[in-house]
Amino acid sequence: MKNKIEQLEKLRSDALLGGGSEKINSQHEKGKLTARERVQLLVDEGTFQELDLFVKHRSHDFGLENQKYAGDGVVTGFAKIDGRQVALFSQDFTVFGGSLSESHAEKICKVMDMAMKLGIPVIGLNDSGGARIQEGVVSLGGYADIFLRNTLASGVIPQISAILGPCAGGAVYSPAITDFIFMVKHTSHMFVTGPNVVKTVTHEEVSFEDLGGAETHASKSGVAHFVFDSEVEVLDNLRKLIGFLPLNWKDTPPEKDFDFTKPQFDERLDSIIPDNPNKPYDMKEIINLLLDEGDFLEVHDNYAQNIIVGFGRVGGVSVGIVANQPHVLAGVLDINSSVKGARFIRFCDAFNIPLLVLEDVPGFLPGTEQEWNGIIRHGSKLLFAFCEATVPKVTVIVRKAYGGAYDVMNSKHIRGDFNFAWPSAEIAVMGPKGAVEIIFKKEIVSSNNPEEKLNEKLSEYIEKFTNPYIAAERGYIDEVIIPGETRVKIIQAFQLLKTKVDVNPKKKHCNIPL
Repeated sequence: MKNKIEQLEKLRSDALLGGGSEKINSQHEKGKLTARERVQLLVDEGTFQELDLFVKHRSHDFGLENQKYAGDGVVTGFAKIDGRQVALFSQDFTVFGGSLSESHAEKICKVMDMAMKLGIPVIGLNDSGGARIQEGVVSLGGYADIFLRNTLASGVIPQISAILGPCAGGAVYSPAITDFIFMVKHTSHMFVTGPNVVKTVTHEEVSFEDLGGAETHASKSGVAHFVFDSEVEVLDNLRKLIGFLPLNWKDTPPEKDFDFTKPQFDERLDSIIPDNPNKPYDMKEIINLLLDEGDFLEVHDNYAQNIIVGFGRVGGVSVGIVANQPHVLAGVLDINSSVKGARFIRFCDAFNIPLLVLEDVPGFLPGTEQEWNGIIRHGSKLLFAFCEATVPKVTVIVRKAYGGAYDVMNSKHIRGDFNFAWPSAEIAVMGPKGAVEIIFKKEIVSSNNPEEKLNEKLSEYIEKFTNPYIAAERGYIDEVIIPGETRVKIIQAFQLLKTKVDVNPKKKHCNIPL
């Protein structure tokens, strides 16, 4: 037995080297960690249980029969993050460039299947050159097997992807189906076709970074939800994200201890909204004052910045925040912000995460570019997502709520549970000037002094309609509150809503306007 144990230990130590020390050094020289180093940094110390350490590929073509490495380019298994169980896989670039073979895919599929049975999140650390070309269609079939599992797991367990190197061709579609994508500046790349193919087909010359780098996907395409300067930052924030999420769709998000006896009134909120209704301010100031300890994990912070989404806690309860940003495009809703918001809302609803909506929206962005590119279709995604959501939903209208955008941003009419408004709220069909020019058009045109008449009617309209009280009279607003007491009100609301039960009509699935 002693000899057999020694043999096992030798096999283990060889397997832990992946493609060998030379390849490991090459990985480090590129500023990248190895697959196993990433796992060690991500999970709680000593909790990683590895599967399939000795799996090897079964290919005999192109000399591959002479190149076999234990693990076949991917590390898979189970571990804990902050004491909570997760499943994970980490691609090993030191073995065939992390390329996906039949065996490599089988390992990933096995851990995903187990995650579904156990009801725990799946984390994928991606660093791969793509399909293993020598295996041909077998490797393509492996990708399809993974795509199917990503799709079936969607809405059942959280799925998180970190792109820590190249991710090209068909490989991009697995992360794309998952819930969140992390990338590292300058070392992560995602694209369907690389720069050389782009040049051949379209005659465009573009660098790897401009085509599919982290900053491109964070600001232009919206593919990346989180971007950081280093792998260590990515892994730290991935741990932080997991801390806001439940293990599965039947679970509830983890709740932190909270001192309910501590005063929550914050008079700093009383002075954030400018006296001039057209003057911008930063909605993140309000968010930071409303969340426990100002702890906010923003999602998509560089993309469609006219809407803000992210995670925080209110009274110890994990919540998803959706907020208009007056500091960017006056907070209007456009195509990108609508899709960004809708995707986030649907994730929160799928995983029982309550929604806090902070509203200051003058409407939808006008113009031919928006109309021709489908603002009607894309804007309705945001509306659909709010209507469909059955989780606790609390809205605070801090300033503007105009037109259809008022309806869309979790109004009482689409099952908002608690809808509050600050005294500065302006709830109307449109902005005062536009409304007056339509309603009093004849009077203004026929007046001896049209400008004076316009200002007179504008003052009347503002006094009568641009306030929250007509909506409050109708019950569309549950309470008009002092800004400083907002935190008190939303803490009470989310505590009360813990027992909320709401359901949608039975169906196979909905047909969101994609």
